[in-house]
Amino acid sequence: MSDKLQRLELVWPGKNERVDVEPRILIEDVEKSYSADPKIQEKINRQLFKQEPEIVPTFDNMLIHGDNLLALKALEAEYSGQIKCIYIDPPYNTGNAFEHYDDGYEHSIWLSLMRDRLEILKNLLADDGSIWISLDDNEQAYCKVLCDEIFGRKNFVCNVIWQKKYSPANDAKWLSDNHDFIIVYAKNKETWRPNLLPRSEEMNARYKNLDNDPRGLWKAGDCSVKTYSASCDYSITTPSGRIVNPPAGYCWRYSKEKFEELRADNRIWFGPTGNNVPAIKRFLSDVKQGATALTVWTYDEVGHNQDAKKEVKEFNSSDVFATPKPEKLIHRILTLATNPGDLVLDSFLGSGTTAAVAHKMGRRWIGIEMGDHIYSHCLPRLKKVIDCENAGGITKSVKWQGGGGFKFYELGSTLIVTDKHGRQVISDKYNPEMLAEAMCKLMGYKYAPDKETYWKQGYSSEKNFIFTTTMNVEEQLLAEMSQALGDGNLLICCGAFTGNKTAYDNITIKKIPQAILKKCQWGSAGYPLPVREDFSDEDFEFEDEE
Repeated sequence: MSDKLQRLELVWPGKNERVDVEPRILIEDVEKSYSADPKIQEKINRQLFKQEPEIVPTFDNMLIHGDNLLALKALEAEYSGQIKCIYIDPPYNTGNAFEHYDDGYEHSIWLSLMRDRLEILKNLLADDGSIWISLDDNEQAYCKVLCDEIFGRKNFVCNVIWQKKYSPANDAKWLSDNHDFIIVYAKNKETWRPNLLPRSEEMNARYKNLDNDPRGLWKAGDCSVKTYSASCDYSITTPSGRIVNPPAGYCWRYSKEKFEELRADNRIWFGPTGNNVPAIKRFLSDVKQGATALTVWTYDEVGHNQDAKKEVKEFNSSDVFATPKPEKLIHRILTLATNPGDLVLDSFLGSGTTAAVAHKMGRRWIGIEMGDHIYSHCLPRLKKVIDCENAGGITKSVKWQGGGGFKFYELGSTLIVTDKHGRQVISDKYNPEMLAEAMCKLMGYKYAPDKETYWKQGYSSEKNFIFTTTMNVEEQLLAEMSQALGDGNLLICCGAFTGNKTAYDNITIKKIPQAILKKCQWGSAGYPLPVREDFSDEDFEFEDEE
């Protein structure tokens, strides 16, 4: 047997069939972009000045309509390593037909769909970020192994159980399912730590101040331990004169010297009459200001399916989204995974819950949705949030006051099309500015047109620039550019060139579209994979590879 370590890998039909995704540009639809009413924003600004509101509204948010694989690819260059928390609620692959989703992908299709998207999501995730994936029993186990491959098994955090139903389904054929899973991975588990949950009133109610201690509220703790030590086995005389010893087989938690120090510091409680067995006073001010989250979340803590549907009815009563998540659930996730101002991404936005909750919590957000319900659900919901007309969900609990805004984007069309002569050419839907932005994405540059120098349309470093034009570039222009560049470098992507294109060491010339034809797969509206009909369940297996 080989000494080489073996890797456990999930294999499926079509796994090795890959596509090079086109990095499309995003085109803002200014009519659908939205900001708070000036009067509302003025009110918020006054409150901000007085430091009254707990949540600061955000403006640089993005709502994107289009295939989420294409949209994620469009974001990759600019947002790689910047997303603090990713939450996705992908199709569960239940075999049921939903109005807004075809949720019946074959396992192979579903796995490829998820793999392609998860790989980009990993790139987008910050080093101290985490990803949370909602699923049920249909694909949870497969997705866990898939995520082990992509994120690394060592970065698996936990599998959260969410109680989504509050009553049993008595017509269930087998068992009545009442929970979903939320798979949690960190980009780097060694450095990622979740936030604490706020302490509840119930937790704090356990602390009293029975002796009016100036240090504040406290509760009594046991002074004895089961792990025996002879040095901690001694008699204690209470203030009433009673002599007490630790229970049989136990000893005191502290040495006699340490106990007397605590007693002198009024940290030992003998009861109101001074006759009780000693107890240590544990002050509320000494405990961590929060609670560690459990992996089982009950519906009374984070809501259930019916709560979620009621929240959707508030902004669209005639067309309730089939599978929403309650705002309290997303609030729990963002509380654990983010802080105010952090960037949150949901690439299966659905009815807009993640974006709505992130906005109310003062997080920046990017939401992607391919269905038309981005118009019927997401847009009206987020407008109501911004205008503070959304009273449901977490609005009251976070004291949301309204404000902020977002920009709405549509995916640009494919850059390369086939003309009537069968040639691959630049699409006539692209104007010069759009073409320049697209070329930046394709060539690895950040699109940032210089206001003073027209040919500096983007950069990859402080000294490396790109210029795109469909016009003919002449050698005389190169001389002017070369001199202006100094020790910088310029990539020119042009339709044609006249002269010696190698005459200047700091300028590189490439013709378009030839320079980009092999960069990716062109012309796809999305990336569905073909369905194989000739396989059985045996095609899905775990394989040990050397």
